Amino acid sequence: MAGRGTTATIALERAGIPFTLHSYAHDPRHESYGREEISGLGVAPERVFKTLVAEVDGALVVGVVPVEGQLDLKALAAASGAKKAAMAQVTAAERATGYVAGGISPVGQRKRLPVVIDASALNCPTMFCSAGRRGLEIEIAPADLVRAAGATVARIGARIGAR
Repeated sequence: MAGRGTTATIALERAGIPFTLHSYAHDPRHESYGREEISGLGVAPERVFKTLVAEVDGALVVGVVPVEGQLDLKALAAASGAKKAAMAQVTAAERATGYVAGGISPVGQRKRLPVVIDASALNCPTMFCSAGRRGLEIEIAPADLVRAAGATVARIGARIGAR
C-alpha cells in the first residue's frame, strides 16, 4: 500500500482493525460521487455508504448513510441528543475533517467529530466507505467501523423520495 495510505487507512492500521482497500478511476466530471463508486467498484448499492457532515445544534456531526439514500437530518439530531440539524458548509466539513468533499472518511479525521452510522449498515457483511480520497474506498465490517469511529448506530438514512 506504499504511497496509497491516507489518514483513514493509517488510523485503521494503528488500531489493528482489518479492512480491504479498493480503488477506482475517479472522473471529476461525474455528477455523483456515490454512483461513481457503485459502478467503479461493481458492488451492490446497499453496501456503499457516503459520509456527510451536518451542523447539529451548532456542532459538527458526521452521518454515514447509504449512498443511494439521503441523510434524515431530524433523525441525526435526535440520535445526537439535539433539536435541529442542517447540512454543514462544504468548507467547514473539509476544514474539520481534513478531507475533500467526495472523499470524507468517518475515520482519521483532523478533528474527531461524533459519528452516527445508519443502522442499515449492520445488515451488510461488509460495507464500503471513503478511505479519505476520491476514488479510494475502505471495505470494512460494520461493527469494526463503529468501533474505529467511536460511532453511534441509529436509523438516520431515508430513501430518496420517501417522506
